[in-house]
Order: sequence, then C-alpha cells, then structure tokens
Amino acid sequence: MCGIVGILNLAEGAPIQEPILRQMLAMIRHRGPDQFGIYLEEQVGLGNARLSIIDLKHGQQPIPNEDETLWIMFNGEIFNDPDLRQELLQRGHRFATNCDTETILHAYEEYGPNCLRKLNGQFVIAIWDTRDRSLFLARDRLGVRPLFYTVADNALIFGSEIKAILAEPRVRAELDPVALNQIFTFWSTLSPGTSFRGIRDFPPGHFMLVRAGRISLNPYWKLEFPAENTAVVRSKQEYLDEFRSLLVDATKIRLRADVPVGAYLSGGLDSSTTAAIIRNYTSNRLDTFSISFSDPNYDESDYQKQMARFLGTDHQVVYASHADIGRIFPEVIWHTEAPILRTSPAPMFLLSRLVRDRNFKVVLTGEGADEVLAGYDIFKEAKVRRFWARRPDSKLRPALFNRIYPWISGLATGNPAYLAAFFGMGLADTEALDYSHSIRWRTTSRTKRFFSQETVQAIHAATAEGAAAPSYPSGFEDWDPLHQAEYLEITIFLSQYLLSSQSDRMGMANSVEGRFPFLDYRVVEFCNHLPPTLKLRGLTEKYLLKELAREWLPAEICDRPKQPFRAPIHRSFFNDEKLDYVQELLSPAVIASTGLFDPAVVGQLTAKLERGLPLGETDDMALVGVLSTQLVARQFVTNFTKPAPLAAADDVKVVLGKRLATGR
Repeated sequence: MCGIVGILNLAEGAPIQEPILRQMLAMIRHRGPDQFGIYLEEQVGLGNARLSIIDLKHGQQPIPNEDETLWIMFNGEIFNDPDLRQELLQRGHRFATNCDTETILHAYEEYGPNCLRKLNGQFVIAIWDTRDRSLFLARDRLGVRPLFYTVADNALIFGSEIKAILAEPRVRAELDPVALNQIFTFWSTLSPGTSFRGIRDFPPGHFMLVRAGRISLNPYWKLEFPAENTAVVRSKQEYLDEFRSLLVDATKIRLRADVPVGAYLSGGLDSSTTAAIIRNYTSNRLDTFSISFSDPNYDESDYQKQMARFLGTDHQVVYASHADIGRIFPEVIWHTEAPILRTSPAPMFLLSRLVRDRNFKVVLTGEGADEVLAGYDIFKEAKVRRFWARRPDSKLRPALFNRIYPWISGLATGNPAYLAAFFGMGLADTEALDYSHSIRWRTTSRTKRFFSQETVQAIHAATAEGAAAPSYPSGFEDWDPLHQAEYLEITIFLSQYLLSSQSDRMGMANSVEGRFPFLDYRVVEFCNHLPPTLKLRGLTEKYLLKELAREWLPAEICDRPKQPFRAPIHRSFFNDEKLDYVQELLSPAVIASTGLFDPAVVGQLTAKLERGLPLGETDDMALVGVLSTQLVARQFVTNFTKPAPLAAADDVKVVLGKRLATGR
C-alpha cells in the first residue's frame, strides 16, 4: 500500500518543481514510509510514498514499460497479479520486477483503459504516456483506496489524501457549507463532493484521461442489481457452493504478500469467517487483533477471546477507554480530513497502531459483508416499516422494532405511541426512492439545529433544496426494495464514510494496509444477484453467510444478534480527564470566531454535559460533529501545518523525463 500525488499543467505554465512534490509526499509519509519516488517533466510531476509489501527489493516507483514511454505510480494491491502477469507474458511483454505495479503498466499498454476490467484489487493508478502527453488516472470499483483532485491555475493537482493537495501553494482550504449539510444528513459528503470547496472526490469505478488540456472522466464499472422478480432462482445449495468458492478464493488471494499478514477479529460473524477461512484453507500463521472497550456497553471482548481460542490464533488486544478516545481524537480528524458524527474511527486508529507495533503491515478485515449481505439494522427497519404499512392500524407490527434495536437503551420499555410516531413518519410513502434511509437521514438532520444562521444562509444560497440529494441510477425504481437500500448503503455509507474515515485512513495513519475479502468485486456481484430472502430471511440478517459459516464457526457466533460497531461519544470528551482542546474549541468565543455553529446552542449542550446529564443519540452525534468540524477548521483552514519536505536522508528515487534529462 502506498500513496500517490501529482501535478499536471493543463496549459503552458511554470515548470513543475521537485520541491513541491517532495512537500506533497511529506504530507502522506504515513501511507508509505519505506521508499519514495518522483517522476518529473516540465509539464507533469508524479510522486509515490511506498509501503513495501510485494517485491520488497525491486518495487520502488516510478516504474516504466520496456521502452520507457509509459511511467506508473500506484497505490494498492492487485490480487490476481499472477494470472494477469502470465497472460501478458504470453503476449510478449517483458518484466523487470515481480511487483503488481508493473503488471498494471503492461496491462494498460496492452488493453488501454479496458485493463481495469481485468484487475481484481484495491487501487489508485496514475500512468503518464510520454508519446501523446496524456495522463491516465483510475480508482478501484468500490473506492477502497482514496483519490482526490482539484484544478487550480490551469493545473490538475491530485493526491491520495487532501492534505497532499493542500501542500501545493496554489490550493487553499475553505470549508464548504454544502458539504457540512450533507455530512450532518448522510454521515458523509456525497461523491464527488468533499469537505472543501473545489476539491473533489475521484468517483469509485471511474477512470480519467487527460490529454491536450482536456479532462475526460468515465465509468468502467457500476453497482447493479436485477429488476425485481427477474433473477434466475437456483437451489440454496447451489448458491451456497458458489458463495463458498468465491469467498474462500477472495480470502486466499488477499494473503499474497512478502510480509506477514494478520486479521482483525471483532467477535462478530464477518471477521470470524475470514479468520476461519485462513485457518481452514491455508497453512499461514494466523495473528489476530481486536479492540476491548472499558465501557461494557460497547465491549465484545468475550466473543473475541472465544473465537481466538477456537481458532488457536496468537491474539492481541488494544484496550480503549473513554479518555483514550478523547485524547487521540485530534489526530484521528487529521487523518479523516472531514467532520464525522461518530467516534468509531478512534478505536480503529488505536487498533492499527497495535498492529504496526507488532510489526505487521497487512490485515484482513470483514468490512463489506453487512452492506452486500444486508447485515445492518436499517435493512430490517425498512422491511418492518413496509410490513407495517400494509396494516397501518396494527398495534403489534410496530413492536417488531424492539427486536431490531435491543441495544438502544430504553427502546423496549419506551412509550409505544412514541415508537409508532417515530418509525411511522412517512410510513405510507413506500414508493419513495429513499424509503429505507429516510428516517436515518431525517434523524441525523436534527443535528443541523446547531448550525449558525450564516451557515444556513450559505447552504440555501448554494442549493435550493438545502442539501444535494443522492443520485439514483437508471432502473433503480424497478429493483427489489432490499436492493435499493443496499445500493444507498454501499454508495454512501460504505464508500464515502466507512472505507474512508474508518478503514483506509485509520489503517494508513499507522502504515497498515487493510484487505477486504467481502469487497472482492466477484463476491459483490454475486451477492447483488442473490434472491433477497437469502440475505434477509424474516429478520435474520446475512442468512446465506450464516449458513456457510456454520461449517467453520461455533453456533453461538453464527447465531448471536448483530451488534453494530460503536464507540462512546460524550463520555470520551467529558470525563475525569479534562481535555484542553475540547474546552477551547467548544467555547463561545472560538465557536463564534469559526462562524459555523451557533454559540448559544452549543453552549446549552456543553452545559448539559458539564452537569453530567445524559445525552440522546442525536445530541451525541451533534457533539462529535461540532467538535470534529471545529478541528477540521483549525487543522486545515486556519492553522495548516506542513512537515519538512523529503530530504536527502529519505530513500527517494527521482526520474527525469527525457526532455529534462537531455536539457530540451
């Protein structure tokens, strides 16, 4: 795993300067501290920070093709590299290394942009063609690896993280009120938006071709589901056999590395399954890592220990207290580069630090299973609401929500009238495209009462709707309701929040690469075409996965109720340990000077916390949202700090394009 940066002049302009590329790479040193590479011409400059995993000796970038007409910078892993390499060798290509980076380059040389359809991996690619002076950029299908870009002063500037782009002197950070409105509604921005004006998220499943100053952005893959009741139905055993074959292979190929590979073990079904596959289908040593919370409301360590004993792994645990989460939160936000409404990335940061400290660079995790196999409560909630909508006068059907959310304190003993009113909002509007997510988004939107009048006015000035709506693909209205819900969860929550703020960023903050068998595109496409009842049967989530996992796991793991991964919020910032940054950033004077939130409303919240009063879910989200936004404003807008550029002591490979090298 690595990070990339780049600058391309779209018109005649000042030559690209090597010191700027060195500064940009210094911003993402954590993504690849082992080696660095720079390719430089007057028109273009590319950079790479390398985390050495494959071909440790010969894989330093940039890497050329045979005649040095193509040069590549790459961030990621191609898991089907051996098969693709063999295909290219048979077509006459010659390789100088054993790394997958070179395989991509030859695949592009052979197939052009269509090479992306042959890649099974997680990646961001930059290829410079010296013959027609074109730049090719691409991102993996589901957005496992990040890429951002902007255009400033007739230059395309891009990087694996926004902080690298901000290191370019022509780019300045400015928080976008529309982005805040989206985050305080959907938990994330909607692609291609980011937290900053003018800086764009490179959409997953797309490639960009830049030639003669023109930028062309094109899709090469999209998330698709069959029209309702049109899928060819096979027997459950046939589905089970194909699923087993795909998931085992997806896990095994993600163990390819020239360094040790570990696995996260949460105690839930998904990570336990991938760990069990490693144990049952390979001879690899298996080290597992997990998080234990001091707060029993969030702790799953008993299940983790049970699975570690069952699998016989060398298991290691990081302990997360409320104070730990609050203490590291500013560093977490430096890596998310965006406001967040949950503290869940913080313990993931602590976990990846444990992995790094134990000298591991790669871990397998269970991300993606909940999205592609309907594991989240939101899928059950939508199903119950549709069931209730057929008999809106029923008193019994709303009680099913108690079964869905047993972990929400007081719900089961709450007022039935309140329960019905809360989940009954928009109950009859079952044809609405956002039916599955409307309650979540409406509830989250309550946090916007903390916005200042200036922020509200800026939002309405930018968009008549107040918040940009998600985009829906052609044919969406013909999909099964479960598939509609999965599409929204995958394209918004998974891609824009979970894989970004909670997975890639928290792992790479400590130079740890995550790999995700459930997000192998073959597994995703298979799951997308499963009958909905094999994913959500009644109120049993991930039904087919549970049936498969019984072959490898104890029944108590397969049958335990789904518990979402959460972390404490308000007690992380208001506890026995006073955090100076919390007191300062939430103070009326600093809230007013930032101008994004209403000091009086924020003051009411902090006064409540200082008196030790409990907070509801919405106020908890608002607290972390306000605090993280204040941190983003300070770290990236008013007090952006650049580390020293790469120096002579760093292992930097610099390649000058022929025009520079020959003095032309």
